[in-house]
Amino acid sequence: MRIPGIKGFDQQALEKYFKNTGMLMLAKVGSMVIKMIINSFVLSSYLGTANFGILNYPMALVTFSMAVAALGLDGFVTRELVNHPERKGTLLGTAFGMRLIAGLLSLPLVYLAYQIIDHQKHQNTPVNYVLIVAFAAVVQSLTIIESFFQAKVQGKYVMYVQVTGNIISAAVKLLFVFLKLPLIWFIYALLLDFVILGIGYLIAYRKNGNHFSEWKFKAPMAAYLLKNAWPLAFSAVLVTIYMKIDQAMIAGYLDISQLGIYSNVANISESFYFLPVAIVTSVFPAIVYARKTDTERYYKRLQNMYDLMVGISVLIAIFITFTSTYIYQLAFSKHPEWWAGAPVLSVHVWAGVFVFLGSASGQYLIAEGYFKLSMLRTGVGAIVNIVLNIFWIPKFGIIGAAYATLVAYAVATFFILFIPKTRGQGVQMLKSLFLISLFQKVIKR
Repeated sequence: MRIPGIKGFDQQALEKYFKNTGMLMLAKVGSMVIKMIINSFVLSSYLGTANFGILNYPMALVTFSMAVAALGLDGFVTRELVNHPERKGTLLGTAFGMRLIAGLLSLPLVYLAYQIIDHQKHQNTPVNYVLIVAFAAVVQSLTIIESFFQAKVQGKYVMYVQVTGNIISAAVKLLFVFLKLPLIWFIYALLLDFVILGIGYLIAYRKNGNHFSEWKFKAPMAAYLLKNAWPLAFSAVLVTIYMKIDQAMIAGYLDISQLGIYSNVANISESFYFLPVAIVTSVFPAIVYARKTDTERYYKRLQNMYDLMVGISVLIAIFITFTSTYIYQLAFSKHPEWWAGAPVLSVHVWAGVFVFLGSASGQYLIAEGYFKLSMLRTGVGAIVNIVLNIFWIPKFGIIGAAYATLVAYAVATFFILFIPKTRGQGVQMLKSLFLISLFQKVIKR
């Protein structure tokens, strides 16, 4: 089947990037369905609100160490591989070594953070639960291989790894539920998910004709990567703060069952976040290329991407808003204690609109080299989320946390409106958000 031509795009390039996007979409759709069914419904029903909260708390805490250990290298290494493919061995080898060391160094920091937090008051989560999950920061060093596949526009390998990994993960968790195993087994399953992905990427990389003997760690390259990627690393930490701090603060203000309900809501709402990631990582090479060759085409592609993001995210938000009650009553017909999550989900899902736009504009910031600005806007969003959670969680409960997330995501996404050199992109996003760009296209036709 031939893909219809789109004005402003080369047909050959369009087909190439569309096919790659389709591969990533297929992989992430599989991930979304599996994670939603297993984690949000089967596993939560089996564990109950309290144990589900305990299961999610270590991941909420460890997410910060994983963001630090990733060093912001994913997007930057992809960009470097696109521009300098001859440096593949040095880029991947150095980035892998840096992330491995950072992951190991993060372990004692996680332990220290756990000791500082009054965990006994919050949810009595054993320290070994947290440390088991903390090893994910070490294992994730292997996922740097995904940057190679993204740069080469070879989404099928990502599809193979992620779909296979999620099928194995789902089978393991279903087996644990069938055997009625205790909570500790599901803690190990969280780490297993990262191990499976890491092994999968290793196999895919080798079967693609690449050799690990080419990987070389070089100190000058490490210094270069740290110098240029540290704003992205700091930004990633800030992202985890304003994406996960709500769960940590709920544990502080409310009981563990409320954390379980809210974690379930976040799992369902965030399961759609695969879409913007899949789209922007697939077309990122095309956007970078257009920036080099045709400025007008570059901005048209960005506008089209924003339009697509708004269209998809708004349709999802509307659907979930009107069906959240039915979803919870149907999925948890025998567990009505979960029904309180329905109104929270109908609010939280709208944050996805700004996540979609933020992911797209984030690629623009990377393409333009505005790494510090990316960090700044994320920091502003994190501060807004923390402040609003302080006031709204005690007063409104978990739905207050959902509203705080919604506002924080909106502020972070449109913060670029206040910066003169990026204001044009903010205006483009507003045109997409209020459907102005769509109407202009319809009128032109």
